[in-house]
Amino acid sequence: MLAGRYRLTEPLGKGGMGEVWAAQDSALGGRKVAVKLLHAHQLSSLSGTTDPEELRRRFLREARATARVDHPGLVGVHDAGSEGDELYLVMQLIDGSDLSDHLAEHDPYPWPWAVAALAQLCSALAAVHAVEIVHRDLKPGNVMIRMDGRVTLLDLGIAAVRGEHEETRLTRTGALLGTPVYMAPEQAVGGPPVGPAADLYALGAIGYELLTGQAPFRAPNAAGLLYKKLHEEPPPLQRLRPDIPPGLAVLVHRLLAKDPSGRPADAHEVFAALTPLLPAPGAAGAPPAVPMDPTRPFWHPMAPWPATRPRAREQDLSAVVEEVRRLLDRHQYAQAAELLSHTVPRAAARYGQHSPVVRTLRKQYAATLMATAQYGRALPEIQRLLQDFTAERGPYDQTVIQLRSDEAECLSRLGHR
Repeated sequence: MLAGRYRLTEPLGKGGMGEVWAAQDSALGGRKVAVKLLHAHQLSSLSGTTDPEELRRRFLREARATARVDHPGLVGVHDAGSEGDELYLVMQLIDGSDLSDHLAEHDPYPWPWAVAALAQLCSALAAVHAVEIVHRDLKPGNVMIRMDGRVTLLDLGIAAVRGEHEETRLTRTGALLGTPVYMAPEQAVGGPPVGPAADLYALGAIGYELLTGQAPFRAPNAAGLLYKKLHEEPPPLQRLRPDIPPGLAVLVHRLLAKDPSGRPADAHEVFAALTPLLPAPGAAGAPPAVPMDPTRPFWHPMAPWPATRPRAREQDLSAVVEEVRRLLDRHQYAQAAELLSHTVPRAAARYGQHSPVVRTLRKQYAATLMATAQYGRALPEIQRLLQDFTAERGPYDQTVIQLRSDEAECLSRLGHR
C-alpha cells in the first residue's frame, strides 16, 4: 500500500524516468488509477544531484507543471508525494491501445484516421504549449487511443518548463532526453533548451509513420540517425502513399523541416491546416462505430460509446504461446505471424507494454516476421524491444546485442546501409 492509500495491482510500463503501475485508490472506493514511481537512484543519474530534498523539489515541480494543464486530451493528475526513497505521481488510468500498437493492428493506416489522430494531438499540444511546457518525448508509445476514438497524450515526465532557471529542471544539462527517432535535430544536437517547434517535429514524425508504416529516417545507430536528420530528406510521402491528399503530405514535410523556423508557427496553425480534411459533425457517410476509430469524435461529438454485452473471457495467453510454438515447430511461420499480429496489441492493452508475457509474444512476433522476410513489419517490433531491454539491462546484455544484430539485418534488407 503506497502512502496508506494506493494499492499497486500490476505493472504497466517502465522507462528511463521510472515505472508505471495500475493501482486502486482505497480512499475513493477502489477507483482505478495509474501510479508513476520514481526511485531516487534513477533520478540522481539524470538530475546530477543525490540530495533527496533537491530531488523531491524538482519532482514536485514536474507534478505541478503537469497538473496545471487542463485539457481532455491530456492525462489527469490526481496526487503527488514521496514515501521513503520513492517519489510518486498518481494519474488518471487510460483504457485503450497506444498508437504504435494501433498502427501495427491497422497497417496500412487509413489516412483519415491519421488526420484525426494528429488533429487531436494538436489540440492537446496547444494546451501544453500555452502554459510554456514542451513535452520533448512525443512518440506513438506516449499516445493512447480510447475505445470511443479519443486520443490522449501521456507522460509529461520530461517536459521542460520554459523560462525557469536551469537548476529547476528535473534533468541535468547534457542528458539526452526523448526518443531519437522522433527527436527534432535541434534537440538531438543539444544546446539551448528546445521550444514547442521540437514537439511539432515529433508530431510530423508520428504523422509520417502513421501514413507510411515507417519512420522518416532509419539507421542502425543513433549517430547514423542524427546524420540523416541533419543532412538528408525523408522519402516523399506521396511516393509511398499516393492516395493521401497533397496538402497533407506538404504539411507533414513542413513539420519535419530541419530548421525550426521552417515548421508551422504553432499547434494552432497545424490544426487549422488539418481542419479541411476532418469529417464534419453529423455529415452523411459516417462509418459504422468501430472501437478506437479516431475520426469518431469528429463525426459524432460527445456521443456515448454504444453499450455492449460482457465479452466472453479472452483466450488464455499461455494457450496462444503454446499454439505459436506448435506452429513454429511445424515451420508454419506465416500462420504464427498472423496469430501474433492480433494477440500482441490485445495483450499489451491488457497487461502493459513491458510485462514479461508481452515481451515474449513480441519477440516471437518479430522472429516470425523475419522468418517470412517481412522486414518492414519486423523492424519496429525489434526497435521497441531494443529500447526496452537497453534501458533495463544496458548496451552489453546478450539479448540487446542480438536485437541490434536483428535490427541491422532488417535495415540492410530494406536497403538502409
